[in-house]
Amino acid sequence: MTTLTDAAARTDLLNRLKRAEGQIRGVQRMIEEGENCLKIGQQFSAVRKALDSTYMRMTLCFMEQELAACMQPDDTQKAGIEHMLKDMETMLARMG
Repeated sequence: MTTLTDAAARTDLLNRLKRAEGQIRGVQRMIEEGENCLKIGQQFSAVRKALDSTYMRMTLCFMEQELAACMQPDDTQKAGIEHMLKDMETMLARMG
């Protein structure tokens, strides 16, 4: 099974998850305090988007790592791969 080996990517993913965790705690607090359902719904939407974005980022980091391992690209190819993955991220983000 493949693991994410890039320490910076792991740190980024953990930071994103910590932010989402804070948002979830905020939703819990809103429910406990009897906040307006529309406001709670907005926060649910924000949490879902944050988690979706984190999942997408993890997937792209994994793809980049696996492509680099399989292809052993030079610097020019690496730039092309990074550009392609950024375009893929943009396209996939529009799906949600």
